Amino acid sequence: MLGDDAELTAAVHAAQGGDETAFRTVYRAVHPRLLGYVRTLVGDPDAEDVTSEAWLQIARDLDRFSGDADRFRGWAARIARNRALDHIRMRGRRPAVGGDETELAGRAAESDTAVEAMEALATDSAFSLIARLPQDQAEAVVLRVVVGLDAKSAAETLGKRPGAVRTAAHRGLKRLAELLSGDPESADGLGALPPQRQPRARPVTSASVTDTRARTQKDM
Repeated sequence: MLGDDAELTAAVHAAQGGDETAFRTVYRAVHPRLLGYVRTLVGDPDAEDVTSEAWLQIARDLDRFSGDADRFRGWAARIARNRALDHIRMRGRRPAVGGDETELAGRAAESDTAVEAMEALATDSAFSLIARLPQDQAEAVVLRVVVGLDAKSAAETLGKRPGAVRTAAHRGLKRLAELLSGDPESADGLGALPPQRQPRARPVTSASVTDTRARTQKDM
């Protein structure tokens, strides 16, 4: 297990024991990428509120979770996706749905350009490009690259086969690379992405704290 993943796993376990500092560590490590995922489903105006609702459920149900950092990211993504879909149904809107993933033929992208796209998905301009992808590709790219899920966890989140998620992510990244090559201004915006792993956090202790389940983003 990678160092950062080991620390996130320890933070999750400590948070389950009521350590508020540990919960904040978990939140700060996972929230930015979870918010990015929700953006692909509901758009910018509602993303913060929907993600807040997801974190309330995560905090409430944390005792039921079992697993390591990778499983936690997948579990949190499923909760966020469910909250996003509930929000869409409540508003009487449908998520942007793209065509079947076999529809994108496109020319093959240069591998280094695809890597640049993979490493640059946190800025507003990047997400504006992702919004131009078919929905299955947009979700697959964000779950794999931004949230950091493996194909199996992403497939569980989306209710698809791992192979279908790999294909959608690959084609989405190829399309992003094509958009980058044809749009220098967007390429500039995509060049400032954080790495997938968060910086090493301070060691998590299991100091006794008041157990509060109604955590909100203001507390973070």
